[in-house]
Amino acid sequence: MTLLITYFNCEHACLKFSCGLNYLLTTCNGLCIIHLFFFISLFPLNALAQNNGTVAVGSIITASEISSPWLSPSQDFAFGFQPLRDKDLFLLSIWYNKIPEKTVVWYVNTIDPVPRGSKIELNSDFGLVLSDPQNQTIWNTEWILPDRVDHGFLNDTGNFILIGGSDNRRLWESFKLPADTLLPLQELEYGIDLISRLSETNFLRGRFYVRFQRDGNLVLTTKSVPTNVDDDAVYYQTKISDPLNSGYRIILNSDGAISLLKTNNQEEVILGSLSTSLPTSENYLRATIDFDGVFTLYYHPKISTANSKWSALWSVPDNICLSITGDKGSGACGFNSICNITNQRPNCECPEGYTLLDPNNKYGSCIPNFTPSCAKVEQLELYDLLVLKDIDWPLSDYEQIYPSNESVCRQACLQDCFCAVAIFRSNSCWKKKLPLSNGRVDTTLNAKAFIKYRKSAAP
Repeated sequence: MTLLITYFNCEHACLKFSCGLNYLLTTCNGLCIIHLFFFISLFPLNALAQNNGTVAVGSIITASEISSPWLSPSQDFAFGFQPLRDKDLFLLSIWYNKIPEKTVVWYVNTIDPVPRGSKIELNSDFGLVLSDPQNQTIWNTEWILPDRVDHGFLNDTGNFILIGGSDNRRLWESFKLPADTLLPLQELEYGIDLISRLSETNFLRGRFYVRFQRDGNLVLTTKSVPTNVDDDAVYYQTKISDPLNSGYRIILNSDGAISLLKTNNQEEVILGSLSTSLPTSENYLRATIDFDGVFTLYYHPKISTANSKWSALWSVPDNICLSITGDKGSGACGFNSICNITNQRPNCECPEGYTLLDPNNKYGSCIPNFTPSCAKVEQLELYDLLVLKDIDWPLSDYEQIYPSNESVCRQACLQDCFCAVAIFRSNSCWKKKLPLSNGRVDTTLNAKAFIKYRKSAAP
């Protein structure tokens, strides 16, 4: 920016400048001309680059606490870097901008958080380019771009769009590459997954997936971490039996309900209902597959108060500890753990005599505080049993004794070096081996669990 001031009799002019101005003094035919140049630092490139949600090619954001994000026209949404609890790591993301929590609704879940000084740039050839402080590319959108990018746009639904080509069409959009969240008017199609994060603060891919099966049913299922192998466990699914009218897309409606679109062009509300709807004019909405596996519709008042927070309108399944089909995987919690439902959220605990494999992940697997042994030593001398009520690991049986009583069940497990737990219920005894899977509290069982522990490692 240049400011031109003209003086006569410049030798008498008293020139004083402040506010960080540079100036150039020239004379021409008795005129004194002063050109003033504002320091470029007063006008950062990314501040000048965006106008009403539009992001110009060449715009850059650097990962730091003071960097300015790209904003949607209403400023409801922001695109940029969110600082994580580790002060030197940042998450490339989109978030709700006007609430104190700055809740993240989109991120790239295939890459680690990036260090301070990393950059995101809008490039005409490669689209969005994320690079580290050494300018090495970490991630970009180039591999799916059909044409050159003209500009970017963050709209008021939270969708970041790359626009280009001769017809200014959409080349890429964040709505087509979701992480763990759907926003109002966002669709999830066959072949695209919603994937939970690994933990509340770890944004890498977790265990729980919302996806379409080949038969057109929407399912909530799991994969093993870190192998990423499919389990056959299903915690929720739609019930579509007609292959000619299968589902292929869902959409989060602006009232908070999720509709299933079928191949016969019919639309069916599968989650939420008109009776529990909320207007987006008054609330922010998001449907998130949480790290604990519960798929939840949250709402937050747009006009925040000191007590404003995200609240759940609906969630599935009702009890993730019990709502499971299939016999692979660890269950809602890790192996050897016990799942107990509290306000529709799973609470995972290790049984006595076991500790967490990863002390920082209470939803993970548990390991015994002793090494089970089948050495030729009297088992009754080495081990004893802890008794718990209404606990079961229903998919870990290797032997059933019927008829049985409590005494027989106890002795059968103590004398069997392969037996980690025995469940006594309805005159039957089920012996179970490690690792124990799908552990849960179920008060309808009227059962007793006998958990073996080594006496020297007594709880």
